[in-house]
Amino acid sequence: MLGISFIVGHVIVGLYFLINAYSHLFKSSDMVGYAASKKVPSPRLAIIVSGLLLLVAGLSFVSGMYMFYGIIAALVFMIPVTIMMHNFWAETDPMAKMNQRISFLKNVAIIGFLLMLL
Repeated sequence: MLGISFIVGHVIVGLYFLINAYSHLFKSSDMVGYAASKKVPSPRLAIIVSGLLLLVAGLSFVSGMYMFYGIIAALVFMIPVTIMMHNFWAETDPMAKMNQRISFLKNVAIIGFLLMLL
């Protein structure tokens, strides 16, 4: 049973990264303004590069191949995004602060999961 749940978990996590990769690579124009508002350098390029990192991570998790590289790609994406895009401590609006804090903590949990997999 552990083997099946491990495979299902891989697919679920992989799909999470692949869905986000799709958004970054095919709907990047929707994200550029927000990234620029967060002071991301070269926001369009950053979104494309982050989409490629998400794609590598997602494909790695879904296929179960090259997991080390997929985990590293996910970490290279997750760490700066968590700090730059979900900096709840800089928000003044209480609702925005709460939403960013939730996203920040979700990302920290994903980072912890990825570190456990290493």
